[in-house]
Amino acid sequence: MSQFIDVIECLDSAPNTIVSRYPSEGSGEIKLGAQLIVRESQAAVFFRDGRALDTFGAGRHTLSTLNVPIVTKVLSLPMGFKSPFRAEVMFVNTKTFPNQKWGTSEPILFRDRELQMVRLRAFGMYSFRIVNPQVFVNTLVGTLGSFSTTETEDFFRNLIITDVADFLGENLETVLDLAQYYNEIGGGIRARLTADFERYGVALADFKLASISPPDHVQEMIDKRSGMAAVGNMDSFIRYQAGQALGSSGGGNGGASGGVDAGVGIGAGIGLAGGMAGIVSQAMGGVGAAQSAAAGPQNVLDTIRQLAELRDAGALTEEEFQAKKSELLARI
Repeated sequence: MSQFIDVIECLDSAPNTIVSRYPSEGSGEIKLGAQLIVRESQAAVFFRDGRALDTFGAGRHTLSTLNVPIVTKVLSLPMGFKSPFRAEVMFVNTKTFPNQKWGTSEPILFRDRELQMVRLRAFGMYSFRIVNPQVFVNTLVGTLGSFSTTETEDFFRNLIITDVADFLGENLETVLDLAQYYNEIGGGIRARLTADFERYGVALADFKLASISPPDHVQEMIDKRSGMAAVGNMDSFIRYQAGQALGSSGGGNGGASGGVDAGVGIGAGIGLAGGMAGIVSQAMGGVGAAQSAAAGPQNVLDTIRQLAELRDAGALTEEEFQAKKSELLARI
C-alpha cells in the first residue's frame, strides 16, 4: 500500500470545532492526483511551506497542475509532476455557530444625566460563521492543529464589550431611557461589531442584547427614588401618616369621657403630627439635622427622641429611623 496520501478529508470531532488540520500532527506527503473531499459546510485551505496557496469549496477536487499551479512550480520537472510533496490542509467549518454568550465580567462606569455616575452590566447572545477561511486561519488560528469556539470565546466577548461600552458612552444619556431604546441600541452595536468581525474573516450572523442593568444596590436606590416621587409632598405625607397613627391609638376609649379624650387626642395628634412632620422633613433633607448638630449634642438627642416617637407611632419605618439616627450621631 502506498505510504503517500491519496484521499484528504476531515469530519468534525466536536460540534464546536471551527478548524481542523489534516494531517493533525503537521504537513504530510501528498502526491499530485490525490483526492481532496470538501463537504457543504466546509472550506479547505491548502498550505505548503507555510504559505496558503488556495481555498477549495464543497466538492471532490483532484490536486493537479490545473488547480494547484503554485505547487507545480516547486516540483521536480524530471519526475513528471508525480513525485509527492509535503503539504497540509486546514478544514474550516463554515456553518453558523449559534447561541454564543457574552457579558460584562465587571460593571462598566457611565456618566448619567439623571443619576450622575452609574455602573452598568450588559449580557446577550450572538451567532457567527466564517466567510473568509484564509483570513480567519491566518489571523486567529495560526499553526494550531485544532481550533474551536472555546478559543474564540474570550476574544469575541472582549470585542463585543468594547463596542458596547463605546456605543453606550456616546449615545445613552440616562439608564432610565433604556427600556424604550433597546432595539435601537442593539442595532447600533451590531453595526459596529459587523465591521470588527469582518477583519478576521467572520460574519456576525446574529446579535442579541438581552439585558443592560445597574448592579442591585443601584437598582434599590432607583426604586427608592421612584417611591419618593410617588409620595409627592413629603411634609403632607408625614402629617397624614402621623395623624392616622395617633388617631388610631386614641380611638379605644369609650363613654362620654372617651369622646372628650378622643377629641383631645385627635387634636393633640394633629398638632404633634405637624411638629413631627417638620422634624422629619428637616431630618430627611439633612438641613435641620445639620443645624441641630451645630447647636449641640442635646438638640441632636432631642431630634432622635422625637423621631423615635414618630417611629413608634408608625409614621416611620425602623430602617428609616436607624438610618437618620446614624446620620445625626455622626454629625455631633
